[in-house]
Amino acid sequence: MEHIFMLSMTGYGRGEYKQDGIELTVEIKTVNNRYLDVSVKSPRVFTACEDLIRRLLREKLTRGHADVYINFSDKREKARSLYLDENTAKAYAEAARRVAAMFPDAEKDFSVTSILRFPDVIKAEESSAADDECVAALIEALNAATSKLNEMRAVEGVKLEADMLSRMDVIERHVKEIEKLAPLVADKYRVKLEAGMKKILENVEVDEGRLLNEVAVFTDKSNIDEELTRLKSHIMQFREICKDGIVGRKLDFLVQEFNRETNTVCSKSNDLEITRLGLALKNEIEKVREQVQNVE
Repeated sequence: MEHIFMLSMTGYGRGEYKQDGIELTVEIKTVNNRYLDVSVKSPRVFTACEDLIRRLLREKLTRGHADVYINFSDKREKARSLYLDENTAKAYAEAARRVAAMFPDAEKDFSVTSILRFPDVIKAEESSAADDECVAALIEALNAATSKLNEMRAVEGVKLEADMLSRMDVIERHVKEIEKLAPLVADKYRVKLEAGMKKILENVEVDEGRLLNEVAVFTDKSNIDEELTRLKSHIMQFREICKDGIVGRKLDFLVQEFNRETNTVCSKSNDLEITRLGLALKNEIEKVREQVQNVE
């Protein structure tokens, strides 16, 4: 099966469109998040395109928080329409007449031209929505930004995979060391128990049957064969899952299982060296868990 490299959830991509008077830039920044969350900051003209932007990003992203920034400039030559605010013009005219009545000797220079110069009387009407050419430019710049973003995420993903697999090798070594020590725990307990009983009972002969029964009970309670078998299975599964592309959720679940089995090993071991190895195992698993949080 072809190896598909995993993707990091952290990345940055930038796409540009400059043609026929339209200048548009799209920037995308992503960080880790449990689910896909998209935030769009764009000029008002592209407000109606936000659903389109989110839909296009969902085709390329499955997890993470993405901030999308859009800068836009329209330098195309096109007919402009003007809006006359009649109420504002009437208010200025009425105010001028009242001022003229208050100062009858003052020069009367009030005219239509002067009304047009007053603030907010004439406004240039701008399109409230992007036309087809602008939408096409947006899609092209967004696709370019997404491609750059995924290139960066793929590079980071390769590093994450290498780090986690190297730690998986360390985890495997710890498991093998524990596996070697596990069968000796019962024998060490028997020697310790027999020595303690002889010390307490002194010259009284130790009941071998009772001793064997105690050792058998201890062995059953401290047996970690099943946990070690599952840990070895998890290691194999981890390596196989890493060969797929979108693996974050699977690895997140598997790391939880690693922790569950390791906690059981530490609680059942009753051996100082196995406990030490179990804690080292937990330390490596935690480092893997931190890296998994950034994998898509």
